[in-house]
Amino acid sequence: MGITRRELEHRVVEYSKRLHRAGWVANHDGNVSVRLEEDRFLITPTAFSKEAVERETLLVVNGRGERVSGRYRPFSEMNLHLYIYRQRPDVNAVLHAHPVTATGFAVAGGSVLTTMMAEPVVSLGESVPLVPYARPKSPESTLNMGPHVEQADALLLQNHGVISYGPDLETAYLRMELVEHLAKIQAAAHQVGGPSHIPHGDI
Repeated sequence: MGITRRELEHRVVEYSKRLHRAGWVANHDGNVSVRLEEDRFLITPTAFSKEAVERETLLVVNGRGERVSGRYRPFSEMNLHLYIYRQRPDVNAVLHAHPVTATGFAVAGGSVLTTMMAEPVVSLGESVPLVPYARPKSPESTLNMGPHVEQADALLLQNHGVISYGPDLETAYLRMELVEHLAKIQAAAHQVGGPSHIPHGDI
């Protein structure tokens, strides 16, 4: 039995608030979207604290990012979400946020390593790619993601933040959680000589 629309709305609200409670967003930062059907997406509204999002504030947009239903406006980074959905038919949920440590790497132009330990390679693959900076809503913002979206399930957006995605909201959230956790480990490792990597054959 599939998830109902009402249950999906509750989950979008839940994960919006979880982003806020984790300290990964502030002010109006961050956004959440899920695929309803081929050309319909349920999303959080712009200009809302993620803590303040409720079912009645959600809206539906089509594959061009145009509002289909709901009172509020779509967020400005909808083009990034839609690009991921177009490139990855397996993806049904996308999260964007600014977790502090991982975003610190993004604004420094660094990358978060997965190959320091075995488990992150299993969960995230060989890397969390750093996508070069582009002005939000510009064509470059999606073009720069192009080489990475099919090979990775989470991306660092340079001078911006983190975007993660997966078959459902829980998976997308856990991937972002792991990116932030790895960034903290990597930052700690730099204080005692720098991170080492597991053998390439194990990867």
